[in-house]
Amino acid sequence: MKNNRRNFLKIAGITGIGVAGAGVLNGLTNAKDLSVPSSEIESTDESKQSIIGLYGPWAYSLIENKIPAFSFRNDKWQNVERWREVAKQRLLEKLAIPDIGGVPKVTVKKQYKYDGLHMEELSWQLPYGRPTEAILLKPENASGPLPAILAFHDHGANKYMGKTKITRTSDNRHPVIVSHQKEYYSDLAWANEIAKRGYVVLVSDAFLFASRRVMLEDVPAQLRKGLNDENPEDPNNIKAYNTWAGEHEHVMAKSLFSAGTTWPGVFLAEDQKALDVLCARPDVDASRVGCGGLSGGGIRTVFMGGVDPRIKCAVCMGFMTNWKDLILNKSYTHTWMTYVPGTPNDLDFPEILGLRAPLPTLVLNNIDDGLFTLSEMKASDTVLAAVYKKAGAEKNYKCSFHPGPHKFDKKMQDEAFEWFDKWLKG
Repeated sequence: MKNNRRNFLKIAGITGIGVAGAGVLNGLTNAKDLSVPSSEIESTDESKQSIIGLYGPWAYSLIENKIPAFSFRNDKWQNVERWREVAKQRLLEKLAIPDIGGVPKVTVKKQYKYDGLHMEELSWQLPYGRPTEAILLKPENASGPLPAILAFHDHGANKYMGKTKITRTSDNRHPVIVSHQKEYYSDLAWANEIAKRGYVVLVSDAFLFASRRVMLEDVPAQLRKGLNDENPEDPNNIKAYNTWAGEHEHVMAKSLFSAGTTWPGVFLAEDQKALDVLCARPDVDASRVGCGGLSGGGIRTVFMGGVDPRIKCAVCMGFMTNWKDLILNKSYTHTWMTYVPGTPNDLDFPEILGLRAPLPTLVLNNIDDGLFTLSEMKASDTVLAAVYKKAGAEKNYKCSFHPGPHKFDKKMQDEAFEWFDKWLKG
């Protein structure tokens, strides 16, 4: 039981599930915790169980054995350009992306050199919220326009931090970041590592993370649970804030739905502004830009890679499954940031990323990733492979399965970087 509890908490840590809810959710993963006779537990047919009980088979029946209306696998779609145009427009309608203005004015707050890289600390103001902060990295003494990467940080149940999860700007790292990078990134700052290969890399704080997080002083007192914004760098205060922020996700999601937009829609709007900033730089070759990220960064890669044609190469790390898996098995392991109502009738989840076909795409999975069901990760690979085959671009798609739990480790980074090099440096 202790091992199951520990494994769940690790899942909760990377996906954003509030640890306060772990006791309830642990019952889903460990039947022996339930107060029922062991004989009854042993007789349970797990193949008939779902995370929403007897409603699971009914919910899945709504999409079972149906090729979604806007799937390229549907026989009515033969021309990839026409299909992409119509299917993308349908997705954009469901995303309800808010209009957040033109290219933001960028402020360079600081420039310095570290780790063999030239670094810039940037900020820009969107029409709402506090300024977005970002870090730009490129090789020291680089000359001429370089290929570029829009690097997405993960969720990690840590909204207090964002861009610093995948960067390293000094030898003095916060202990929370040290632990995070050791567990999920082989103690590497992957944005630094790929910048060293000859890229301009931009990492910005996502909506509701770090500089973009919800400040406690800005919400009603009855929602703060006695917390405040004082001494925010204290690890105990960071932990308390992240627990609060995880439990606040359903409030944010419902408010966004009520405003007529979606969480992925807001992500995409803000990420496209970051892409605008990156592509406008004179040191960037805007015809050779890629994006990628782990977990929550994988979600952002799916939507950005699927929608924005400026992304010439996409690498989705640790976030690929299908709607079936989320209906029956795994929606409870994922943040509210994942869902766009109505989309399953139009496209299966992997087909959102598949909208970029025939542009190059790499998907990296972990065999023992507790966030997904292995069979459905494999089924998603089959779907994407079929899309690329029909588009006549089989060689432009690749999917790999690595041993171990949810992560983007050194071996996976090497594969991702080689893929970027193949398509953005050729």
